[in-house]
Amino acid sequence: MAEHLASIYGTEKDRVNCPFYNKMGACRHGDRCSRIHNRPAISPTLLLSNMYQRPDMITPGVDPRKIQEHFEDLFEELRKLGEIESLNICDNLADHMIGNVYVQFKEEDQAAAALQALQGRSYLGRPIIGEFSPVTDFREATCRQYEEENCRRGGIVTLCM
Repeated sequence: MAEHLASIYGTEKDRVNCPFYNKMGACRHGDRCSRIHNRPAISPTLLLSNMYQRPDMITPGVDPRKIQEHFEDLFEELRKLGEIESLNICDNLADHMIGNVYVQFKEEDQAAAALQALQGRSYLGRPIIGEFSPVTDFREATCRQYEEENCRRGGIVTLCM
């Protein structure tokens, strides 16, 4: 029985634990989800909720280089807190994903120190709300169709774009 439960943990067949939360660190149902969101006590990955505001959403027609500059600025700020393995900025419009930033540090202790350092801070006028995330493999958390520029769901996909 334990072997079976371990084999389905975090999948659609798991009726106890939320597969979307395990994959994305966020769930469209939030606290109303019928499944458990196992929040890690520590992780190399931080979720910074609703931190990023797409410049082209505020001002249509923004030069794509501005978006790249924003990414680079954010990377430089976070790099001061530890060695970054991966930085992912969600570019979708689903309520539970919009503006989310995932930063994966090389070591868990770097992520813990970064989370502590970010408490009470803001970035571009937005408060930084951080927590440890269960996401450690972004291949599963990223919309491949979006990366290939043929996603039919637009900005509403529940994976990170």
